[in-house]
Amino acid sequence: MTYREALKQGLREALINDEKVFLMGEDVGRYGGAFAVSKGFLEEFGEDRIMDVPLSESGFVGAGIGASLGGMRPIVEVMTVNFSLLALDQIINNAATLLHMSGGRSTYLW
Repeated sequence: MTYREALKQGLREALINDEKVFLMGEDVGRYGGAFAVSKGFLEEFGEDRIMDVPLSESGFVGAGIGASLGGMRPIVEVMTVNFSLLALDQIINNAATLLHMSGGRSTYLW
């Protein structure tokens, strides 16, 4: 099994087993993702669970953090690791500090 197939299988399993799980990222829907990992997911799970997002890593990573705080289970795909640097503020200053800053009340992220 290739890494791509293993990722696809894991994502599909998560989406099937939990209605709160959704996938968001650049080109994950209509295009099927940069490496075709999510190819066919849009047709299988629909637009409410497979979301193409604008080119704004900080924006959609922040949206994923907010969704998780609301009890959802987002899978946020950043196309490549170098693009994740554009979302470092959201990752380091928001997601990584929410548990501490909320006095342990924001536990959905973990």
